[in-house]
Amino acid sequence: MDRALAAKIHKHLLDAADALKRAEWAADELTSRDERRAIIELLTDVTTPLHFDLLRTLYREHPDLEPPREEPEISSTLRWEEVSLPPGVTAAEIDAVIFELLKPRLQKMARIVGDSFKRFEARSIPISPEIIAARIIALEEADRIEGAGDLRMWRYSEVRLP
Repeated sequence: MDRALAAKIHKHLLDAADALKRAEWAADELTSRDERRAIIELLTDVTTPLHFDLLRTLYREHPDLEPPREEPEISSTLRWEEVSLPPGVTAAEIDAVIFELLKPRLQKMARIVGDSFKRFEARSIPISPEIIAARIIALEEADRIEGAGDLRMWRYSEVRLP
């Protein structure tokens, strides 16, 4: 395949991947668990071949189009034992927000941290992303949630309900 055409196709595939990701985020807002699960499964049936068939095939022929791989890095080393919560904020309040966002399927740690942070920010509660992540790690260590990967590396690990 011609390089210029491959680049054009590559751009459209990446745009499609972004649109599908936004559709998945929107589906997370559905109140019916069965409806949400059905849509997520259908989206997965599309995104898996997009990433693992189409893009990989394109990258084999035109490796220069493949984005450089980032080295995983630790996002935060804060431990729950080191946290000082602001006055009036409890661990139970943080847990409630985290558990509202968690699903039975794995989700990126970074997403749960970010979405939790936004919820606290909307309520004008001064909780940092690092505190939220420390709490998630403590919940995983207490076997209240499940984690995959090194949870200190937010973009390279995932969490879910047990």
